[in-house]
Amino acid sequence: MKNNTKKTIIRAAEERDYDFILKTNLDNVKVLSPMNAERLQWLAGMAELFLVAEVDGKAAAFLMALREGANQYDSENYRWFSARYDSFLYVDRIVIAEPYRNMGIGTKLYQAVFDHAKKQNVSFVTCEVDTIPYNEISLNFHKKMGFREVGTQFVKLNCVTVSLQEANVY
Repeated sequence: MKNNTKKTIIRAAEERDYDFILKTNLDNVKVLSPMNAERLQWLAGMAELFLVAEVDGKAAAFLMALREGANQYDSENYRWFSARYDSFLYVDRIVIAEPYRNMGIGTKLYQAVFDHAKKQNVSFVTCEVDTIPYNEISLNFHKKMGFREVGTQFVKLNCVTVSLQEANVY
């Protein structure tokens, strides 16, 4: 009998991962902000957490999160949280490559985020999820992870509506 168990590790992103990150971001750009190599380097320099999930030694997903105080960041959603929270860890993007979905990788990445927030005494992890267009999979996933809606806003020239969400770490 063949063993199909996959070994997943969560580690810090490295420059060798950037091609994977750019491709995976591009493959999912309809629900993410665009990112080229220059923007990736810029965001990586601001990120509090920049993680990659590997499955059997291959990059399968990535997550980028920023703390409060990244005032140069131009995300409308990040700015919404900045205006309302003194301290937070904002998940800017979590992206799982298609072949690796439904393997629990998102849960493992978020557990690393929550663990980091606890170590840093940050009470809230924040994010946004599209509601127009409706992203049911992400909304259900974030609810399962303990997130709740704390606001909504129109973004991308009023073409997208997002649910702004928080999860209490403690």
